[in-house]
Amino acid sequence: MAAPTAKPAPDILAPGATIGILGGGQLGRMLALDAARLGFKVHIYCPDTGPAFDVAAAHTIAPYEDEAALAAFAGKVDLVTYEFENVPARTAEVIARHRPLFPDARALATTQDRLAEKTFLAALGIPIAGFAEVGSAAGLETAVARLGRPSVLKTRRFGYDGKGQTLIRGDTELAAAFDAIGRQPAVLEAFVPFEREVSVVAARGRSGEFAAFDVTENRHENHILRTSSVPSSLPPAVQVEALDMAKKIADALNYVGVIGVEMFVVRADGAERLLVNELAPRVHNSGHWTQDGAETSQFEQHIRAIAGWPLGSTECLGEAEMTNLLGEEVNDWPALAAEPGVRIHLYGKGSARPGRKMGHVNRVAVKS
Repeated sequence: MAAPTAKPAPDILAPGATIGILGGGQLGRMLALDAARLGFKVHIYCPDTGPAFDVAAAHTIAPYEDEAALAAFAGKVDLVTYEFENVPARTAEVIARHRPLFPDARALATTQDRLAEKTFLAALGIPIAGFAEVGSAAGLETAVARLGRPSVLKTRRFGYDGKGQTLIRGDTELAAAFDAIGRQPAVLEAFVPFEREVSVVAARGRSGEFAAFDVTENRHENHILRTSSVPSSLPPAVQVEALDMAKKIADALNYVGVIGVEMFVVRADGAERLLVNELAPRVHNSGHWTQDGAETSQFEQHIRAIAGWPLGSTECLGEAEMTNLLGEEVNDWPALAAEPGVRIHLYGKGSARPGRKMGHVNRVAVKS
């Protein structure tokens, strides 16, 4: 007689369940694809149509502020996650009343507000650039007097790919700079003369299990990520420090899911040091190389974490580089498809605007 099949614990999400995702962009698309491979269905909630709709079992088009629509959506899924951090905090609170939400509303509120995020990091003792709250043009003058020039003025919310920020130079007129960011609540950051940028993409499970991918080297053009590559050339001790900081952050947030920790590499007293720049409470562009260059992709890892499954191996398969395809570069797909070893990931977006992320390619030299 066959042995009885073990049943998952009640709080473990079993294949066949439905995962709700707030947001319908390319990150939601890639989450949905890996969720389907693990046997889950995905229901997308987004105010507008997006590339994730093409690969999801169901979708809801409604504003994030529509609490009746949110409740109806929650009633059709088993748990909820999100693919970007600009979901209103109130949306997360409403969802959390009906279904498990991972990462939780506290993690979202902390990481979607630059002032809250920097205050949180500073309280943890994580090394960051000096910062000051800015709520008015007069407040900007006070902040600049303290932090000096150059410095960087950033909106507290809704900034990405260089949007919502401006550099305060020696000759910058401060009232004009405040106007340039829409006179919104902001943070002034001390300018960091960094040598390069790196990131740690990691996951924390419901039980507190933690697993990080290799430290990734990132190159930006016009504030938009162009390439990510592993392995990093940072000294091993500094790489361990980066992973330790990511774990400390995830534990302090009681985080569940994949998190991206962006860092600056600076030189102090002849040695390389790390400063945390920003947190992303979601799968991260600099982790796309894991789709083809690691044992487990960041997207599968996120699904595993929020579903309560064991985390997958983060072992790197070899030297890997991800290159974003921006705007019309997506039309180079015939040449890319002919290049041996290139893995193409296209997002199905219709309009190839300049600077818009239309897809990416991974190149991996597998270890012999």
